[in-house]
Amino acid sequence: MRSLKAQSLIVVFALALLSAVSVHAQQKPMASPPGSTEITVDGKKITISYHRPSMKGRKVFGGLVPYGKVWRTGANNATLLKTEADLMFGKVVIPAGSYTLWTLPTEQGWKLIINKQTGQWGTQYNEGQDLARVDMKVAKLNATVEQFTMSLAATKNGGILKLEWETTTASATFKVKK
Repeated sequence: MRSLKAQSLIVVFALALLSAVSVHAQQKPMASPPGSTEITVDGKKITISYHRPSMKGRKVFGGLVPYGKVWRTGANNATLLKTEADLMFGKVVIPAGSYTLWTLPTEQGWKLIINKQTGQWGTQYNEGQDLARVDMKVAKLNATVEQFTMSLAATKNGGILKLEWETTTASATFKVKK
């Protein structure tokens, strides 16, 4: 039988090893780091929180992100939209609150999907929770964008939500409902 001192040393060594592994794991950068974009329109904040995957030599649209299938619009957790204002995408009213954003890319055009379910992993899409599907304007970029990027830009009465990745940009305009 081992002595109490020997057993204590083994336990201390095991804990030290686990701590070292844990610290090393915490220092490793995320493959798809978090990102966010925010604007204020008429004193009301509009924020998008998402994760930013990289191309890493892969074909993105029509490859990694297949055409004709709903995409989480980023990586990891579902992309989150928080708005303090009622928004209008075309004729569709999005009440102030929290939503997830998804996209449906096709070769013919894209749809922005605004979904009422929040807090889920990005692969847990529930079509029954869709609040709206909005047409997006799609264009080809002159330069390649390595890491997925979302942005919000304020306009006179609202803003523009823009997605850029690979050589594609997709955007949707909105107004703050008065």
